[in-house]
Amino acid sequence: MSAIPASDAHERIYEVLTGEDQGRVCRDIPDEACSEQPRNFLTHVASLAATKTADGLLDPKLVLAWLLGAIGAPLFMVGLLVPIREAGALLPQLVIAAGIRALPVRKWVWAAGSVVQGLSAIGIALAAVALEGTAAGWTILALLAVLALARSGCSIAHKDVLGKTVSKSTRGTVTGTASTASALLLLGFGVLLGSGLVERSIGVIAVALVVAGVLWIGSALLFASLAEQPGASEGGGNPLTVAIAQFGLLREDPQLVRFIAVRCLLLATTLAPPFLLAMGGRASGTQAVGLGPFVIASALATIASSYVWGRLADVSSRRVLVIAGSLGAASLAVAAMLGGAGGAAAGPVLVSAWTLPTLVFALTIAEQGVRLGRTTHVVDMADRERRAAYTALSNTITGGVMLAAGVFGVVDQLFGEVAVMALFALMCALAVSLARGLEDVQQA
Repeated sequence: MSAIPASDAHERIYEVLTGEDQGRVCRDIPDEACSEQPRNFLTHVASLAATKTADGLLDPKLVLAWLLGAIGAPLFMVGLLVPIREAGALLPQLVIAAGIRALPVRKWVWAAGSVVQGLSAIGIALAAVALEGTAAGWTILALLAVLALARSGCSIAHKDVLGKTVSKSTRGTVTGTASTASALLLLGFGVLLGSGLVERSIGVIAVALVVAGVLWIGSALLFASLAEQPGASEGGGNPLTVAIAQFGLLREDPQLVRFIAVRCLLLATTLAPPFLLAMGGRASGTQAVGLGPFVIASALATIASSYVWGRLADVSSRRVLVIAGSLGAASLAVAAMLGGAGGAAAGPVLVSAWTLPTLVFALTIAEQGVRLGRTTHVVDMADRERRAAYTALSNTITGGVMLAAGVFGVVDQLFGEVAVMALFALMCALAVSLARGLEDVQQA
């Protein structure tokens, strides 16, 4: 039997994942890119699945936090991991967007950034096994900062390249499929650690970080093979001048302002899990609860929801943001009610084997919907000329809000986790109200 040509295989897999056939209509991409759509689609899926898996293997909230404790780094360094990673990846985008904008082909920015992330991850692994204590901690934080800066360029370039190479009707499916594939791999990693089949040691985690580095570098090679048509390159110039000018987009497009407000309010779904676990630990009278069930719950939620969210986002990203925000508000409200029911009533419920993992499962589904909905929305709402600027502006503002989110730690200290859960639920409810006023950009 003769082998199936690669182009035919690309077509068949593409049709299965998107539900489209040879009569597909390419929307909002150059005509030259239409014939390359199946191959580009699958290249995006493969490269994103690799980087998302690498992200999970280097998760600052779990893996790096445990690693810093194991190597004897000062405790305050653990609190710097997430701000360095998130704000470092978001805040610089408005300044560097102009330089990326000057490049007619931008896949090389993503490929280079992915290589830098891979080398940084391998550097973190080497620091973990070669250093200890404060020296190891500062080295890891410095390499994480480099990784975050590289991620910043990747974020701008990816959304722009995605908009140039994949049709408007299938972009959410790209991210959803990649998220599901990576979650399956991370679920296996979590089961290995949680079951004791693999020892949770510095050496094992270092090996996992090296694997993450290899995945990032491999994804760069994949992404470089994309068939990307040259795009508009005007808009370059002095980065600071261009950055200031791009804030003018907020005056020109009320929908952009509304979208950024929705996105910032829905950060509650990302910020809530650590406070939820702390609330469970307080109810059980221990410093912290076991992580195994939560890793598995998070991975299962991603597997169950990512592809579905992606397909729904291709129909209406506005509706996805509304549904995901509503689920987040409901989950956080339940958490606040359970925590505020009083010690005698809340304690047994919160420390039961299923309550907290179920809430984490629901929150993760909501967070995946938020991520896929807002990524698809910002790509589809902007035209080719403004896509990179919209992405950079929304990411920079969100990064600033992420830095300011440290105030919730103060609220926790003063009023407890129940108050924080209630505030997060209120944020999600307000986001849902605002999201209802977003345009259905997929129908535009």
